[in-house]
Amino acid sequence: MSTIYDLKIKTRKNGEKSMSEFKGKVLLIVNTATGCGFTPQYEGLEKLYEKYHNDGLEVLDFPCDQFGHQAPGDDEEIHTFCTGRYKTQFDQLAKIEVNGDNAEPIFTYLKTVQKDEDISGLKDKMAMKAISKISSTCKEPGDIKWNFTKFLVDRKGNVVKRFAPTTKPEDIEKDLKELM
Repeated sequence: MSTIYDLKIKTRKNGEKSMSEFKGKVLLIVNTATGCGFTPQYEGLEKLYEKYHNDGLEVLDFPCDQFGHQAPGDDEEIHTFCTGRYKTQFDQLAKIEVNGDNAEPIFTYLKTVQKDEDISGLKDKMAMKAISKISSTCKEPGDIKWNFTKFLVDRKGNVVKRFAPTTKPEDIEKDLKELM
């Protein structure tokens, strides 16, 4: 595989979508969970989506239950929760794994290209250190440490930045605007 556009992703209704459908778009790819302390970030993700979607932003939401079983339910239950509680309109895909032998290829690719998260501030560094200790699926360098890890991809398919779960969507807006 040479680019992100060579990959396929699983859709919420047991389908498949080619990442090539997103050529020319700015992507924010996130592994999410509905029962996590970071779940309120859905609100910020939706605000970014509403503000920049017409300019070419796509948010790709991949629910993941690997961290403390914080994404219970099937794809439809998760979708109903997100659209009902947070009024999300962005693309919510199938529940997946992001680490280990069953990790989805898109996350294997993202982790290979961007091994380290952008963590700033002592509070976030301390939080991520604590999260790393309780994350039982984070075993390899570059593994996703927790829910709401975010990857920013430019219009040419380059993975330009990886953000820690502690990074709020509104704190990504500056980097996002540069790509718009």
